[in-house]
Amino acid sequence: MLLAGDVGGTKVHLGIFAADKGPREPLIEATFSSAGYAGLDEIVTEFLNGVEYEASAACFGVAGPVVGGRATITNLSWVIDAGALAGKLGFADVYLLNDLESIANSVPILEPEDLHVLNRGRAEPKAAIAVIAPGTGLGEAFLTWDGAHYRAHPSEGGHADFAPANELQVGLWQFLRKYGHVSCERACSGLGLPDLYAYLQERGDAPEPDWLADKMAAADDVNPIIVDAALDRQPPCALASAALDLFVSILGAEAGNLAVKVLATGGVYLGGGIPPRILPALETGTFINAFLNKGRFNDLMARIPVQVILNPRAPIMGAARYGLEQM
Repeated sequence: MLLAGDVGGTKVHLGIFAADKGPREPLIEATFSSAGYAGLDEIVTEFLNGVEYEASAACFGVAGPVVGGRATITNLSWVIDAGALAGKLGFADVYLLNDLESIANSVPILEPEDLHVLNRGRAEPKAAIAVIAPGTGLGEAFLTWDGAHYRAHPSEGGHADFAPANELQVGLWQFLRKYGHVSCERACSGLGLPDLYAYLQERGDAPEPDWLADKMAAADDVNPIIVDAALDRQPPCALASAALDLFVSILGAEAGNLAVKVLATGGVYLGGGIPPRILPALETGTFINAFLNKGRFNDLMARIPVQVILNPRAPIMGAARYGLEQM
């Protein structure tokens, strides 16, 4: 049996998987708050002490780059070393994957009900696949066919330079220069949405209502408030709607950039926590127009399927798929 996990700065999702059941059907699973523990080993020990199953290996998708079997978790002080963790917990093997690599590993086993289509297109068999996931940050990964199955590859493409596509975005780039390097993640993630809002507010594109200003001032995380004001309030807040529209346009352009770079004619998948929440904004045409806007490659881009991953269990499913294959 395999212990698989999705390890983030806020929570850790663990499950036990068996080869005969596969990565979509955990025997048991549980979620823990990351902040309450000094390290992943404490959470794993507590989880295993409370279940009747014994795992011989583990695979974890972690929110941070993995180098030489070691990872530092974003937003936590944890350092995870695969070899040390295996020795401490008594596992034969421990595999560490970047969190986007985990999501990418889930793509080949996703079902139609796990997905929402933005561009139907037509996937080329065995062609490369791209995965882009805006959440707290902006993650990117891709898959290639190795002759027998799809293999996922990690990337830190979200930290590549943000390329403004029009005058509005040029102004945004200048606004974001106060941070130094202006990455795609800086403009297109949970980290960036508040800055998009502030930029448009500074431009005077629309007034900020008093009720929204009060909510923003009292919140630790303003992202849900901006999204709610744009999508759920009637009538929608013009300033919040403009910020979300700008976010969607930048996301569409960057998804297209990734598709061009890896020639993802097998499809593009949007993961992370934000896309399922903003589906109405993704369906207005702003996203697809920005995605397609690749000059001479417009026709090629139109043939690429684009889908949103709706299943929140995709990261742990991907980690389980990889770990079971290694076993």
